[in-house]
Amino acid sequence: MHKKDVGNDLQEILTHAIEQMKIEQAEKFDLQKINLAELERRTGITRAKLRRLKANGFIIKPHGNTGKKADTTVLSGFTGVIDDLLRNNVTNAVVCYDRISELGYTGGQTQVRVYIEQHQNLIPPKRQLVSPQGNRGRRYETGPGEAYQMDWGFVEVETSVGTSYRAACFAMICHHCGLCYIEFFPNARQENLFIGMIHAFYFMGIPECVLTDNMKSVVTGRDPEGHPIWQHDYEAFMKLVGFRTKLCKPRHPFTKGKVERLIRYVKDNFLAGRVFSYVTDLNIEALRWCHRQNSRYRKAVDCVPEEKHMNSCWSVARVLELSKELSFYLCPLRLISFDGFVHYEGRRFGVPYWYSRKACRIQRKDYELTIYDDEMNRILTRHDVTWSRRDQFCRDQYALPQPEEYPSMPVRSKIFEIGDHEPESAFSKFNFEEGLWDD
Repeated sequence: MHKKDVGNDLQEILTHAIEQMKIEQAEKFDLQKINLAELERRTGITRAKLRRLKANGFIIKPHGNTGKKADTTVLSGFTGVIDDLLRNNVTNAVVCYDRISELGYTGGQTQVRVYIEQHQNLIPPKRQLVSPQGNRGRRYETGPGEAYQMDWGFVEVETSVGTSYRAACFAMICHHCGLCYIEFFPNARQENLFIGMIHAFYFMGIPECVLTDNMKSVVTGRDPEGHPIWQHDYEAFMKLVGFRTKLCKPRHPFTKGKVERLIRYVKDNFLAGRVFSYVTDLNIEALRWCHRQNSRYRKAVDCVPEEKHMNSCWSVARVLELSKELSFYLCPLRLISFDGFVHYEGRRFGVPYWYSRKACRIQRKDYELTIYDDEMNRILTRHDVTWSRRDQFCRDQYALPQPEEYPSMPVRSKIFEIGDHEPESAFSKFNFEEGLWDD
């Protein structure tokens, strides 16, 4: 609110209070003898200020320096630099502030922002687009359950001890109805890609094809005819689950713009100002967020994604059935170190000593981590996932007989050990069988 408006409101309040007192006192009312205490109670204005206003007939006048401007300010001498930046279409106040601060400016950003608002005429007009010739670009549509889009997004996570690390967000969206699914991982490795895709297929069903960009974990190159050369593990995964993959043109986000927009929306909406304890908690909140977004009306697809996907897409998409071959992708293979640990998601977990093989499989589900043998036939051990950086040991991790050293020379030193003296019982003083009856 402008200061002038505040002054007008104060004048209105003061005038109204005086008129009320004039009506109540009738002929006894005298402006020069008005009760300032009563006027203070009605208006909330301090008595000292009312005394000053009384000298002017209770008329609020503007301050004497209102409208005056100093000839020179802290920004004087740097306006030429800002003018040049504005003429080059640099309108970011932070950038302008940094540039003039390097030249010795000691003021704040607010004066820079005000100056930019007052000199919008220096900014060149936006380029006018020429009417396109020929056909324009069109938004393509797919049928129910025909195509999903997937991609990775990344976010910097700051810890409570001042360090930071990078987390990956797997995102998949149905191109027909806009049903979305997101999940967070410590990194964007291929094993996490498989886990995210399996969880998304459980959530959305298996489509006919998946649109993605040229990930290293998906494609390794092109043959002489331009056909993609699939990464062998990803190709085996496609054949096992039963879907096709279409690669999008590099640096052309319009092909899979739905998932690109989803990742940006996750960063601006779900991740904005979010605080979490563990990645498991973050994924639980992410799944709740997906349910909320999928149950809302979406203007872009003119439907509620959850309802449309249930009514149309699920009739085409196939249900993912868990098999032993598919469980291998949910449980990545890990080598066991010499001291009996496996490394998973930046932490080490113990393996029992009686497991003699060099590799095992590991799976984290919510707050429990399970270690299997390499053939997924037996559970070796379970760990509670606390996300602590300390090594987590398991039972029987070091139960093997330890090496023992024996003397290499005759032992000549001798010491003596006396037997343990048993303490007397508290009832020994009541033992009347030893000599008390002979007295």
